[in-house]
Amino acid sequence: MTATISHGCISRWSSALGICALIAIIRPAHADPRAVIELFTSQGCSSCPPADKVIGELAQDPSVIALSMPIDYWDYLGWKDTLADSRFTARQRAYSRVRGDRAVYTPQAVVNGSAHVIGSDREGIESAIFDTGKAKGVMSVPVTMSQSGQDLTISVAASESQIPLHGEVWICSISKAVPISIGRGENRGHEVTYYNVVRNLLKIGDWNGGSKSWTVPLEEINREGVDGAVAYVQDGSRDKPGPMLGAAFTSLH
Repeated sequence: MTATISHGCISRWSSALGICALIAIIRPAHADPRAVIELFTSQGCSSCPPADKVIGELAQDPSVIALSMPIDYWDYLGWKDTLADSRFTARQRAYSRVRGDRAVYTPQAVVNGSAHVIGSDREGIESAIFDTGKAKGVMSVPVTMSQSGQDLTISVAASESQIPLHGEVWICSISKAVPISIGRGENRGHEVTYYNVVRNLLKIGDWNGGSKSWTVPLEEINREGVDGAVAYVQDGSRDKPGPMLGAAFTSLH
């Protein structure tokens, strides 16, 4: 589904482009993933459920961290997305501005903060992971998380890169699986399960290349149904997001 001058759903040309798939996976907190993939999806878009399903099928693959970020700009089509957050819409549009694109669409996968791929193009996503991973600094910074009681500690290691690295550190609380019964709109009558859904997003600090840690009370990111968290270091800023420098996933208890 594309949001520009035309409001037509991307499903109308999905036969040509093969919309609706996304590699999406979670990674243990102690490991260093090769990629962060963000899926911009919507309950109101008929092109999205196949992509959402692929996330569930691939959720056990440990090679990447995946985040579902439901957007709200298709709500006018007849069904208000119950998981959508205007911050995710703003994030997708910020990526678009940085790349110089004229449009945002669903389902869209953004790989390592650098490349965007139509969600159904699994080979394209793998190619984007490989290509973005060749850039200096991308996913090179170790990030770890640990939970103690009602606090999370996020640690970012010092950079070993020969080029100066710096970025913003963010934490997302996630729900690993959320079933939704959709009553109206393009997906009316269907129950769709959404995986690794971001439920809250919080900037916790800036990283300037040295080793640093932050402690975050869980109450600052917690929502009903939250059972995991992802922390990432990203070059750029909220308004001009750049390449992903490192990330980690942990289950919450």
